[in-house]
Order: sequence, then C-alpha cells, then structure tokens
Amino acid sequence: MTSQLTDSSAPPAPAAAPSTPKNSTPSLREAFRQPKSVWAIAFAATVSFMGIGLVDPILPAISSQLDATPSQAMLLFTSYLFITAIAMFFTSWFASKVGVKRTLLVGLLLVVAFAALASGAGSVEQIIGLRAGWGLGNALFISTALAAIVSATTGPSAGAIILYETALGIGLAVGPLIGGLLGAVSWRAPFAGTAVLMGIGVLAIVVLLRKEAKPAHVSPLAALRALSHPALRTLALTAIFYNFAFFTLLAYSPFPLEAAAAAHGMEFGALGIGGVFFGWGTGLAITSVFVAPLLTRRLGLIPTLVTTLGLLTVLMAVMSLAHSSMTGLIVLIVIGGLLLGIMNTALTETVMEATDLPRGVASSAYSGVRFLGGAIAPAVAGPLAAATTVGAPYALAAGALVLSILMLIMGRKHLAAVGSHEALTEVQEAEAITAGDEV
Repeated sequence: MTSQLTDSSAPPAPAAAPSTPKNSTPSLREAFRQPKSVWAIAFAATVSFMGIGLVDPILPAISSQLDATPSQAMLLFTSYLFITAIAMFFTSWFASKVGVKRTLLVGLLLVVAFAALASGAGSVEQIIGLRAGWGLGNALFISTALAAIVSATTGPSAGAIILYETALGIGLAVGPLIGGLLGAVSWRAPFAGTAVLMGIGVLAIVVLLRKEAKPAHVSPLAALRALSHPALRTLALTAIFYNFAFFTLLAYSPFPLEAAAAAHGMEFGALGIGGVFFGWGTGLAITSVFVAPLLTRRLGLIPTLVTTLGLLTVLMAVMSLAHSSMTGLIVLIVIGGLLLGIMNTALTETVMEATDLPRGVASSAYSGVRFLGGAIAPAVAGPLAAATTVGAPYALAAGALVLSILMLIMGRKHLAAVGSHEALTEVQEAEAITAGDEV
C-alpha cells in the first residue's frame, strides 16, 4: 500500500503562509484550491484506483470469449496482487533511490504499457502475465502518490489529503461502473481506456509536477525486517486472512451473480456487474472516510476490528447459502462494501498506533503481507467452486475471517500500545484512510 504516506522528509508548508499550520483542517474550498501539479497527481490517482475494480465486470466475458475457465479468469487478480505484494516491500527503497517523481512516472508508464498490451491479448494466459506488470506499476505509483501530493501542495497537508481521499473514493466507486460500461462494448475496451487515461496522467505529471520530493534513505530490507516486530506481525497475520475474504468477495462474486441471473432467465452482463460493484465501491468509500473514524473514536480500534470481522464472517456465511438468489447477492455485496470500508481504515490505523516503527516502513510491510492474502483468494475460489459447490468459496472466506479474529485475539498482548498513545492527528487519520483503501 502506501509506503511513502508518512515520510517525514516531505518539505514543510512555505514560510510565507505561517497563519495556516501544516496540520490544520482546511475548509472544503481551501482543500480544492491546489496547484495544477496536485490536480495532475489526483487525476492519475483516480485512474489508478479505478483500475482496482475495472476488471471485475469483464471477468465472465473474458472467461466465455477466450475459452477460459472462471478459475483462469480470476488469476487476473492473483498475478496483479502477487506482484503488487512483493513490490510493496521495496517501493520505499526504490523511491528513496530515484526520487518520488521518477517513481510516479515509472509506475504510470508500466501501467500504460501493460494495460495497452492486455487490450490486444489473444489468450487469458497472456492477460494474466500482463496484469502482473500492471501490478508492479500500480505498486510504484500508489506507494508514492500521497507523499508527492502532500509535497506539491502550497497549503496545509490536510487539504492535499482531502483531495487525495476524494480521488480514491471516486476511483473505487467509478472503476467497476466504467469497467461495466466499456465492457458492454468489448472486454478489451476497459484495458484500452485505462491505458489512454493513464497516458494523460503521465503527460500531466511530466509537464506540471516540477517540485521534487526528497525522501530519506530507506534500506531495501527495512519492510521485511519490520515483520519481526510482534505487534506488526500480529496485524499482518490478521490482514492476510481478512484480505483472503475481501478478494473472494471482489474477484469471485461476478460468476455467482451471472449464474443467478441466468437461472432467472436474465443476462446480467458486464454493465449489470459494474453497477453492483459501483454500489460496493461507493459504500466502501463512504464508510472508510466517514463511519470508521467515528466508530474507532467511540468504541476503540480493537473492539471495532473484532466487531466488524464478526459481522463480515456472518455476511460470508449468508452468501454461501444465498448464492442462488440474484437479489440477495446484490444486497449482500453492497453491505460487504460498507463493512470492508470500516475494516480497512480501522486495521491500518491500528498498524500506525501499534508500533514505534516509521509509519511508511510499517505500512509497506503490512501491505505486502496483506496483498499476499488477496492474491491467494482468487486462485483458490475458482477450483474450489468447480470441485464442490458455488457457495463453498464464501464458506471458506468465512473460515478465513474466523482465523483473522483468532490472530487478533491471540496476539492482543502485543497490541497494548493501541489506544495508549495520543489520538492520531486529523492528518494521520486521513493517511490511515488512504492507506487502508488502497486495495
């Protein structure tokens, strides 16, 4: 996820504006009064986040038109997430060597190249390989985008973070919808559209982003070494099982939706799936920004995590039984988005509070591990459903969530620092939201 989110080397606000502290909370109007360079990064970030859900609506189409099994189609998520996970351990080091702007551009150019190649692919195996390159590019971009946007702002960093959260929310919500609209034309169109939009983002950053952030030196093994910290290890293990469930819902659900629609004599199609996951992404964005901070302040971080994981376990169990109901699946997927938004933010905020490690290093280590859980889920869900029943992947996801709760409870002694520190500043809380949602 966001390895550079908390880089203390980002330059302070200009001395010419002493009346506006760097961490003050700006009005919405002030938050959106930003230089063109900030808007360039925000645009590229929106498109980057769109790419997370863009592929979801076209998975059944890819499966049918390229003579691939659902299991093969879901590997588009696995290759993307696996490479993203590995890259996340080293993005902090890479950015510290080549600079933030170059890291952004390398990441964007990789996404442009691999998305464009995917649009012309002739087999599902080719797309799986190309999605791996896409994952590397996205890891490099999202790991440095917030640091760059904070660095380029001329006002309080909180204003830049509000803009970044807005880009994130729009991208998560609109990505599946755009994927559905373009996918209704052809499964190739979402890939081509991403390449074009990211290409515009590259040009915007080349022309408009002139101020170079100077991150502090980071060891290439810093994130891996961080996992020796008991608290971080506990939360990483919690996250790997949680993300297994997250990506079971995201990557597998289009296929039961299509099957349930067909059983009712309907053709759901890419546009229908895109609409459902538009609701999912909108719910996730809303609860991560507005509901999660409220719950964590009132209940505490650990109770919020345990409660939300419990509710997600029940949700997955119900989905395993209601997989033949089209209406039931739609409602449950959208509810799932609401719960996942709370969970993402609360878990990342707990990571920030639980250790005395630099937040960027802790975030890199935690994100790398949790993406591995996401990579495993699509690879398991398809074969499991083919060998057993349609509801089995959801039942397995419910079991993974139980393990996630157990990891949290068993390692709770290592999380004594959570809640004992002063409350996170509004800027740090916003960073937790953005880190948590960069799935």
